[in-house]
Amino acid sequence: MSLQSLSFRLMAGHSDAKRDRGLNAAPDDILRINDIPYGPDVKWNTLDVYRLRNLKGKLPVIVNVHGGGYVYGSTKQYQFYCMDLARRGFAVVSFNYHLAPKFKFPTPIFDLNLVMEWICKKAGIYGFDTDRVALVGDSAGAQITSQYAVICSNPEYAEVMEVTPPDFRLRAVGLNCGMYDLRKRASEISENKLMIDYFTEHPAVYGKKLDVLDYVTGKFPPAYLLSAKGDFLMDQCEPMAKLLMERGVPCEYKIYGDEKTGHVFHVDMRSDLARKANDDEIAFIKKYM
Repeated sequence: MSLQSLSFRLMAGHSDAKRDRGLNAAPDDILRINDIPYGPDVKWNTLDVYRLRNLKGKLPVIVNVHGGGYVYGSTKQYQFYCMDLARRGFAVVSFNYHLAPKFKFPTPIFDLNLVMEWICKKAGIYGFDTDRVALVGDSAGAQITSQYAVICSNPEYAEVMEVTPPDFRLRAVGLNCGMYDLRKRASEISENKLMIDYFTEHPAVYGKKLDVLDYVTGKFPPAYLLSAKGDFLMDQCEPMAKLLMERGVPCEYKIYGDEKTGHVFHVDMRSDLARKANDDEIAFIKKYM
């Protein structure tokens, strides 16, 4: 692992723990089931399910794809955010995926596809409505989410990625504080050791797999994109939104807060601005559910 990735893990872990300190991990209104295996790797292939206790039957599904620069993150850092989503009437699935540097691109995509297969197989047990599914992701998770949405909406790219999505309907995506142009990021690889840990020093070996945006069509699911004025990836939001709109995809985007409003601000469950941003995104998603 590069020194940059190790430093990032330490700083992010400290920041996330400070953000969530004192929050209730077991509220009475939420049914949560933790550490369910969804794939062959007992260390990495686990997920959590959240839903309101008083809602019975099938619910629309939100799958959360965590961020962390491909080298950090787990369901733990997103538990309070996912409970907030569940309170809005969804069954929420939050999952762990293989992290770099031990596991390289595009391993998280394969893990996400395993999660979707698991959701389809277990729909009757957990009350998942697989005709009403949304994906949300932030930072690296937003990139993974957008890439998987291209796989689901363009069979040509699915073939390039050698991924066959199961039978579900992806109604909308929430792309939060993300990076989307893999080809451009790969061209800047020497400047970012974090990306080397994920893509290796020779990303050209991935060929067309990096050309995600070239495969975006009008069948890409409706998308809500958000960022913040203090987000170091803010400049990625508007170009992606405009690309989607140019391809005929229903899309909205918004930059929140001021220069003090930072990366993945929307995950802070004590923040009024986070609540507003999540209200906006969920209202958009519900339009297509």
